[in-house]
Amino acid sequence: MHVTPRHDIRSSTSHRRIRPPRLCLLDHNLIHACCTIGYQSSPLDDQYETGPEMHLGLEWRSTFLVTMPSRKECVYISCVAGAASSVATTIKTSTSEAPVPSPTTVVTKPPISTSKIFSTSKAVTTTAAASGSFPTTSGTKFVIDGKAGYYAGTNSYWIGFLTNNNDVDLVMQHLASSGLKILRVWGFNDVTTTPTDGTVYFQSFANGEATINTGSNGLQRLDYVVKSAEAHGIKLIINFVNNWTDYGGMAAYFSYAGISSNTQWYNNTKAQTQYQKYIKAVVSRYTASPAIFAWELANEPRCTGCDLSTLKTWVVNTSKYIKSLDPKHMVTTGEEGFGPIPGDDGSYPYQLSAGGSNFTANCETPTIDFCTYHLYPESWSVTPTQQWGNQWIVAHAKACSAVGKPCLLEEFGASNDCTIESDWQATALKAVGTGADLFWQYGDTLSGGKTSQDGNTAYYGDDLYECLVDKHIKAIDSL
Repeated sequence: MHVTPRHDIRSSTSHRRIRPPRLCLLDHNLIHACCTIGYQSSPLDDQYETGPEMHLGLEWRSTFLVTMPSRKECVYISCVAGAASSVATTIKTSTSEAPVPSPTTVVTKPPISTSKIFSTSKAVTTTAAASGSFPTTSGTKFVIDGKAGYYAGTNSYWIGFLTNNNDVDLVMQHLASSGLKILRVWGFNDVTTTPTDGTVYFQSFANGEATINTGSNGLQRLDYVVKSAEAHGIKLIINFVNNWTDYGGMAAYFSYAGISSNTQWYNNTKAQTQYQKYIKAVVSRYTASPAIFAWELANEPRCTGCDLSTLKTWVVNTSKYIKSLDPKHMVTTGEEGFGPIPGDDGSYPYQLSAGGSNFTANCETPTIDFCTYHLYPESWSVTPTQQWGNQWIVAHAKACSAVGKPCLLEEFGASNDCTIESDWQATALKAVGTGADLFWQYGDTLSGGKTSQDGNTAYYGDDLYECLVDKHIKAIDSL
């Protein structure tokens, strides 16, 4: 989806005061040893922000992270089934969380035709987890918390730009209580002029220099999204760059790399070197987190007019690189699903010229764990909307089945039409080969008011949300 930032709103942070648990719980019928989670005492105890996370798997671990103004340390102790652990790991955390501005946006979907690191923290607050708790695949199904099945989720490009932790937690609470399991978020926020007013950004290309911001108005905001997702059992898809200019995108690299188009970006050495540096900066923060569903190469990568080998080579090289950094988490492309598929109707989205890519060829890449496709018939000028969308879903499901990997219907929208979108969900649920769907996009009422309405937003608790979420979850649960 193509999003366009309009203006900033300001919000403040607040702290939760939660005491850590002291006992391990039952996990898949395994009785675990009691585990004492300790931390250094301090007169600042009441100012601590604490959050216990619990992770399922063959090995149970609980992590207790503390943010303290005094830069004192906190520890966690791991519990392994049947035995108490005496090994403590020390984690240093950031010194403070300053209120920073957060953008609101208006979203439009485009037609188909057309380093150094700056940081104010000592270390990243990620939660360790047993490898058995990481999401994975089984044939054409996804496996979450050890259960293979069909899953539902949504998109929130803006959650990593929020500056109020309570807002992040509220979103996660609402997703979890609704039965949604997967949330796709923007893992990029690139600028070409470094903000001086506290605006959240993740990477700057100001003055010809690439700088990754890991400070309190940088990747620490994404840190909290991951932390809250861990606490609420939500799994995240995080991508690294945008095909579109919203929040920087590939265009943010142009001046820095001496290029002028996205088609040059994919095989430009300077651009790709910095892109991989950014990937490493993000991935290395969360390699142990069970909240990561998958790493995603980009949002809707296209190379229109390019030889097919351009995108394919980039997919192969980038996915291999991510796997070298983090072999435990899944990797996917973030593509829209363009290219010929056996049994397609020959319309423009099925042409190789649509995005300079071949969906099936990308899906077959060994280091790509599952395949993504999006669905916007109205924006792509194909009709009839409802019927064409159903055919698109079935065709991609068959293609994924042939490859032996799950398809993820990662984005879809049709002018907030419940009848059309719920029918697509029903088709995806029945189509062998599709393992999950994520509607675009999630909306909520936060401390600064309602999040942006782009024409495809379903707000928590409204009629469209009931249609796309409540009824859909009931259908999934009835399987």
